[in-house]
Amino acid sequence: MHLLEALLLCLAACGLSEAHTYCSVKGKNIAPEGKASQISVYHGRLGIGTAQSAIDGNREGVYNLGSCILTRSESNPWWKLDFHKPRKVGAVVLVNRIDCCWERLMGAEVRIGNSMDNKNPVCGTVTEVGPGLVTTFCCQGMEGRYVSVVNPGYEGLMNLCEVEVYPEGSPRPCL
Repeated sequence: MHLLEALLLCLAACGLSEAHTYCSVKGKNIAPEGKASQISVYHGRLGIGTAQSAIDGNREGVYNLGSCILTRSESNPWWKLDFHKPRKVGAVVLVNRIDCCWERLMGAEVRIGNSMDNKNPVCGTVTEVGPGLVTTFCCQGMEGRYVSVVNPGYEGLMNLCEVEVYPEGSPRPCL
């Protein structure tokens, strides 16, 4: 067995998976430098499921442990990060929920730009979902004040457990 095959089997056995890794994730995660918001909060009074939970540096995928966001049932639900000034983005990493409902993220788009209405250019679209799936989108230096996750045409709840944003990096081929 080749080393890569052994590594992939080990990751699968541990329940860890990653999709769409097309670029290097270099440098420090800059997401905590921004201010997060979302269309609504499902459990607002309980203090969980809020926008800031997605940039707390914790990839925990169990919602009740407090590190995931959850909106109410909405048309075109969204989550957004405001850096207050344009930033060049090399990669955006999304971590899906592990305990249930991971399919809610299917079709969500990562958008980057300077328009606060979430109609910025698309860096990538979620085309694969699964429990705790980590998806990396290479944004190749797209620049913008806002990084948002929007699910256009979807009616329902939106959840995700971490959003990481990395400064412009060097593209590399998939493994």
